[in-house]
Amino acid sequence: MTVEAHVDKEQPPIRWGILGAGRIARTFTEDLLLLADQVPVAVGSRSSGRAQRFAADYGMEKSYGSYAALAADDSLDVVYVATPHSEHYDAARVCLEAGRAVLVEKPFTVTAAETAQLIALATSKKLFAMEAMWTRFNPIVREVTELVHDGGIGRVTAVQIDLAGAPDYDPAGRLWNPALAGGALLDMGVYPLSFGSMLLGPPDAIRAVATPALTGVDANTAVIARYPGGAVGLYHCGLWARSPQVATIIGTRGTIIVGSPTGAAFYKPDSYTLIPADGGEPRTREIALHGTGFTYEAAEVARCLRAGLTESPLMSLAGTLEVMRVLDAARAASGSIDAQHGVK
Repeated sequence: MTVEAHVDKEQPPIRWGILGAGRIARTFTEDLLLLADQVPVAVGSRSSGRAQRFAADYGMEKSYGSYAALAADDSLDVVYVATPHSEHYDAARVCLEAGRAVLVEKPFTVTAAETAQLIALATSKKLFAMEAMWTRFNPIVREVTELVHDGGIGRVTAVQIDLAGAPDYDPAGRLWNPALAGGALLDMGVYPLSFGSMLLGPPDAIRAVATPALTGVDANTAVIARYPGGAVGLYHCGLWARSPQVATIIGTRGTIIVGSPTGAAFYKPDSYTLIPADGGEPRTREIALHGTGFTYEAAEVARCLRAGLTESPLMSLAGTLEVMRVLDAARAASGSIDAQHGVK
């Protein structure tokens, strides 16, 4: 289903608050501006000057110099939490306690315990909450998921996914800093692990190894998962070298490759290829994405809010908690977790 199919011009537009004024907040806001039935109206930052500049860049009505001030704005239908993930829990809690629905960037929090607390708070207040795992709303990913669940490649035996890059080393930056819950697994590994969960459900066994960066965060990590149906998942994430960034789903009747080493990555794909096991001709399906791809998750938030839902069936709160538990297990298995910060 296209984003345009979700647009409801007969209802008032969904009014968004943007919490955080960094790169991801800008990308999301630019995609919101492509949707006729949604509008970013306010931004909150710890720096009032940064918030003012952000609001001016996107023609937003209001800017606030604190997260609490943004959360207190009763004109907002929902707040997008776009801080570094070490701040997700506190920022989302402020919003929920103020009565705001939230879309929280991935990973939802740093630990499963924090995620469970936010879910309990949202549930008690009957407020919508969702993890911004935009991959799950991508039309190619949705089509592939339906194909797999309908038996299109037979019984799935393995899922292989890699997501690694080579960002500049900055000990104080969020990717490398343990105080900011840095490391490859939380920032990148959440994508392949969530993808595997979407296809196969929760694993019943997890093994992991990690090589630390100089700062102590995991810089090169491999996770092996076993699923109740007998399938295995092989997942790699890292900060030292760019990988092909594709997902390979292997079944008894064929293989699906999502994304392309020379094109869009599996987490924001514009194509997939089905390779029949019987030697038949491979078939490739391509689409043109609307905007960067955040449009699809924004459209789902709007649909859920208008329907009075408190969570999305495509990215349920239980599903988010499930993935957080896998992340916890993987960090524990690799020796890269502690009770206070989530990473050594």
